[in-house]
Amino acid sequence: MNGNGDRVAVIGAGVAGLVTALSLSPMPVVLITCSRLPSDAATAWAQGGIAAAMGEDDAPELHAADTLAAGAGISEPHVARMVTRDAADGIAALAAWGVSFDRDIGGALALGLEGAHSRRRILHAGGDGSGAAILSALLAAARASASIDIVEGFQATDIVLRDGRAVGLAGSKAGRSTVLPARAVVLATGGVGGLYAATTNPRGAVGSGLALAARAGAVLRDIEFVQFHPTAMALGGDPMPLATEALRGEGAQLIDAGGNRIMAEVPGGDLAPRDIVSRAVWARMAAGETVYLDGRTAIGAAFSRRFPTVTRYCHAAGLDPATQPIPVRPAAHYHMGGIRVDTRGRSSVPGLWACGEVAATGLHGANRLASNSLLEAVVYGRRVAADICGQTLPVRQDISARARPTPSAEGRVDSGRLARIRALMDRCVGVVRDHDGLSTARQRLVRMARNPALTAFDANTALVALVIAEAALRRQESWGGHYRRDYPDASPAWRRHGDITLAEIATLDEAAELAGERG
Repeated sequence: MNGNGDRVAVIGAGVAGLVTALSLSPMPVVLITCSRLPSDAATAWAQGGIAAAMGEDDAPELHAADTLAAGAGISEPHVARMVTRDAADGIAALAAWGVSFDRDIGGALALGLEGAHSRRRILHAGGDGSGAAILSALLAAARASASIDIVEGFQATDIVLRDGRAVGLAGSKAGRSTVLPARAVVLATGGVGGLYAATTNPRGAVGSGLALAARAGAVLRDIEFVQFHPTAMALGGDPMPLATEALRGEGAQLIDAGGNRIMAEVPGGDLAPRDIVSRAVWARMAAGETVYLDGRTAIGAAFSRRFPTVTRYCHAAGLDPATQPIPVRPAAHYHMGGIRVDTRGRSSVPGLWACGEVAATGLHGANRLASNSLLEAVVYGRRVAADICGQTLPVRQDISARARPTPSAEGRVDSGRLARIRALMDRCVGVVRDHDGLSTARQRLVRMARNPALTAFDANTALVALVIAEAALRRQESWGGHYRRDYPDASPAWRRHGDITLAEIATLDEAAELAGERG
């Protein structure tokens, strides 16, 4: 592959990557994805929509307050204010790129309600197929752009550094190693849900961007905070299809096999923050019960019209949600932690930016507010682009680097080691954690990550899982998406971010081994 060092390299073609690439125009961009578009982008699976204070009874300040409340004391107030303030401009940008948002019979934007929101502020595009609709429009705009070159099937293995600055990518395409020079590198690679056996994410979402950044020396932040969606549909799928939170926003209720409401005595009821609902469902599962989401009364015959995606999954499993409750369980859904970035999306490594789920901006804190993820991706994608466009960065054409072999796309997601990691993470680093389980996970993951026979993909997945387990072991308290049964209370002393680097969890020699530099 011929590299053009004057281009910006954006890795990831979900909403964060696409918004960044489109916002960089007319600056030349190479948009990189390891798979074929758009099947493996998590954006395409998003049902809930995008949050923005657009109603007459709403305001960015109210949206920010809800965001901070859900973040359980770990969110950054200035970031919440900034993102919610920029939401309307982000929505306008999406509309300009061809996104058609749902409207009511009067032509006004249709605004939905979701858990922990104090106002109806959830915008949808195509009902509960919002992610796919937004992605489709953005991808069409990117393909029509003369400044964006889309490269599919490129497996990035390393960020190339020169004098401590990111100046390109090493990787392979069609089994051929190559180096791609770039004036700036943007990671928009998504989350880590694929590290868990029960997940709503694409199975390829295993933190590849986190591994790239960690090996480059970047600071990672709040890695222990993983959000488990309480209503993944337990219909036998892997990944598990999502019963969108909008169902509960429209009155669907969580019940046990006897029809009793399981959230009746909990503040906020069925619309309590996701971590609270997830633990309530998990407790029933641990007691051997099955939990259901019942929309028969609240939605009934309107299911197929209002929630076509949920209806389609249910029908495929032989279930009619209009007349039968849907079996549900918690599943890994969103990673609040990621690469530490500032308000411009800059990481701690010069020349390296990050946005979307792979980044830790300070917005989500310990527990993401529903439908804030797409908003964050849009706002930060635009901010990253603005920052890069305003800079004069050195252009390097004389880059050389050793690229490690990359496994084929066909074998990378279904490896036996990944299956063991997913089971281990579900059991020991899941909804409810404790010292013994986290220590067991850490010990096993260290051995996996140090195995010199591992492919680059397996080494990366073990490395990311290890960092999550290590960070969870360090945080001896319970906040939001991180719950320790041995430390069930929140501690004021821990009301802070947790930063970690690869070098901190091993000696320098061990860090080199974990990075794959095995001589």
